[in-house]
Parts: sequence; C-alpha cells; structure tokens
Amino acid sequence: MGKIKKLLVKVHVIAMGKAFYFSCSDFFEKDDYVVVETPRGMELGKVVTIPQDKEVNEEDEYPFVIRKADSNDIEMNKENEKKAQQAIRDIQEEANKLSLDMKIVNASFTLDGTKIIVYYLSEARVDFRELLKVLAYIYKCRIELRQIGSRDKSKMIGGLGICGLTLCCSTFLNEFDGISVAMAKNQMLTMNIPKLSGQCGKLFCCLNYENEVYTELQKDLPRIGTRVRFNDEIFRISSMNVITKMIRMENKDNVKYVPYDDIKDCLLSKDYPMYQKEEPKQDENVEEHTSEESIEENSTSNNQNQNQNKHYFNNKKKFHHNKYNNNNKRNNG
Repeated sequence: MGKIKKLLVKVHVIAMGKAFYFSCSDFFEKDDYVVVETPRGMELGKVVTIPQDKEVNEEDEYPFVIRKADSNDIEMNKENEKKAQQAIRDIQEEANKLSLDMKIVNASFTLDGTKIIVYYLSEARVDFRELLKVLAYIYKCRIELRQIGSRDKSKMIGGLGICGLTLCCSTFLNEFDGISVAMAKNQMLTMNIPKLSGQCGKLFCCLNYENEVYTELQKDLPRIGTRVRFNDEIFRISSMNVITKMIRMENKDNVKYVPYDDIKDCLLSKDYPMYQKEEPKQDENVEEHTSEESIEENSTSNNQNQNQNKHYFNNKKKFHHNKYNNNNKRNNG
C-alpha cells in the first residue's frame, strides 16, 4: 500500500459536534466557516487547523470541503437550529399521540434543509413506521430516526461535571470506552454507584483515565486480605493507598497504618490463620495432687458412710432391746 501526500484541513462540523479531516484544494484560515460534505449531507463547519500536507495511505478517502461559507449559509444554519428546536417539541407530541415509548432528545437539519435527523431515547426497540409517515407529510423531506444512549444524550445537552469543568463527552470525547466497576475497585474507591456516576447515569469516564496507572502501581503491592506478621502479631491487610503506599492492617485488637517498605518482608499467605489455638498444658504435679486429694476424699467419704451405718445398726439394736424389756414387764405384772 503506497503513501501519497494530501492537503487536509481539520473542520469542526457544528451539527455533529465533532471535528474531522477533510481534503481541500484552497487555503483556509483558522476559524473560517466552510461548507463541507458529510455522510449526512451538506453541513456548516468551522476550521480548527489550517490546511497542511499530510502523508496518508493511497486508498484512504476523505470527504471534501465544498467551499467557504458566505453570510447566507451562516444565516440558513441559524434558521435550521430554530426549526430543529421546534421540531423536537412537535415530533414528541406526534410520538405521544401514537403511544410510542420514546423521548425525543435532539433534532438537526442539514444545511440545505433536505434532511432532518432525529435522536431519541428508548429502553426497547420502537416501531416508528407510522410516525415516519406523519413526519414526512409535515416536513416534506427525508427523515432519519436514530436511537441513542444516555451518554450520547449528555454529549448533546452538555453540562458541568463534579470537577467543575465542562463534561468531557461534550468537549473532546468522540468515542465512548466501556467503563466497569472493576476500574473503581482498582482505585480502592467506595462502591457507592450514585457518587461514581455522571450526568448520564453511567460510571465516570475519568475512571478510565487513571485505570492504567493504578494497575501499574499495584503490580508490586500485596492483595487485600494478605496476612502480615508484624511486632509478633498477625494482621490482615484491609486497604491501602496505592499512591503513597500506606498499608492499613488490622486484627481483633489493633489497627495499624504502616508504609509498605516496613512490612514487605513480613508477608504471609492469604490463607494463613489469624489466630492460633493453643491447647492448655497439663501440670503433672497438679494432676498427681488432684488424684491424691480425690483418693483422700473418697476415703473420708467411705469412713463417714461406715460410721453412719454403724450408728444406725446400734440404734436399731437398742430399740429392739427396749421393746423386749417392756413386753416382759407387762407379762409379769
């Protein structure tokens, strides 16, 4: 595949909210308004960088800058923006009449007014064939309905993030990368999803910016749950600050914050038991003494039982002897 040089200019397409490279044959100054050819049709754009010769693949194709925009083009674009705002309300009303589960987010006309692109939100697929017939009758032009996600909505509407700056998606992000909860866990953040979500209701895009750095920093650090033998005690690592390398470790009696360098040679396996069960030691003297006391106790108990039995039989014998004497007295008298 050969290389060729092309004169390219970077243009921000106003209706699309993105900047693209276009091939051109004339020279344009920065901030000039130009009419460009896009897959949507003719659009008004603003020059971001002046034209430059760039080496590109011979097979690469770039759309063209048709001409420099004049005052009529700029005025027509303003009129289209006003019409689009009214179209959002009208199309939403028609969708409600047809009981369609869709929320109209944005609409835009191409510069020549031959096409209107409508963006809508919906949880499921929508059969909008009847709606297309109604809209074609009203606007007498081509209608294109596009289902978008909540991130695309935030990009179109714009706003401020919790950092105080304009949303990344409405400034420089042209493509949305997947953001997962694992990225938040990688930064040891508290799993409070509402606080980690942006205006779109999805996880912050900025979680992706730091994820690679946090992954690299954690390569040499132990995992959460690793046991540590420190000052003759067993601790469990419960959390850590990846940037400062401060480790939080705890057991049932104590919590300590120590630098990682102080414990890196004291690490144990994650399965190492936190508490060792010690069997009580038996004292032989105590055991012998106990058994002697037990024998003495049994001997005393036996002697007491024998005395009680002897006393019982003596009393019984005395009782029968008295009874016999009394009977003899009665018979002799």
